[in-house]
Amino acid sequence: MSLHDDAILVLKDHHGQDELRQVYLDHLAAHPDGMWKACGAGHVTASALVVDPSRERVLLTLHKKMRMWLQLGGHCEPGDGTLARAALREAIEESGIDDLILAPGGPVRLDRHHTPCAWHLDVQYAALAPAGAVEAISDESLDLRWFPYAEVSDVADESVVRLLEATLARV
Repeated sequence: MSLHDDAILVLKDHHGQDELRQVYLDHLAAHPDGMWKACGAGHVTASALVVDPSRERVLLTLHKKMRMWLQLGGHCEPGDGTLARAALREAIEESGIDDLILAPGGPVRLDRHHTPCAWHLDVQYAALAPAGAVEAISDESLDLRWFPYAEVSDVADESVVRLLEATLARV
């Protein structure tokens, strides 16, 4: 199975955001390269909100290009195989926490947003950090910081707040 096929299966099974889900499916049907950064019409991305439920906190990155506090994630790569693996790879690379695990149940949300380069059709997961996890900033971030759940709305935009709410309902 290809990453493209995995995306279609994941999206067909994703409930609760039917209209947006259909936008993703239509995009993939119209653009055979719709999974990849090179697709100028936009592309599917994968991200993960890293949470530490034991300490009621979330790890956010101050994104180098966007200059916003966001969840960890980015572009899919051919070797990922699945969207879940892409989200987990990105979260591990950007957090420096090797033993993250994705929360069960598949993607938590979908979010479509425009970046300076193209539309991102983001498939968002939740990743659980082990107790005592220590982050390490990557070269993709200006900063990396843990925030108590209650402070996320003070630093991040509404899309991250919605992702946190959906994640907390899941974990």
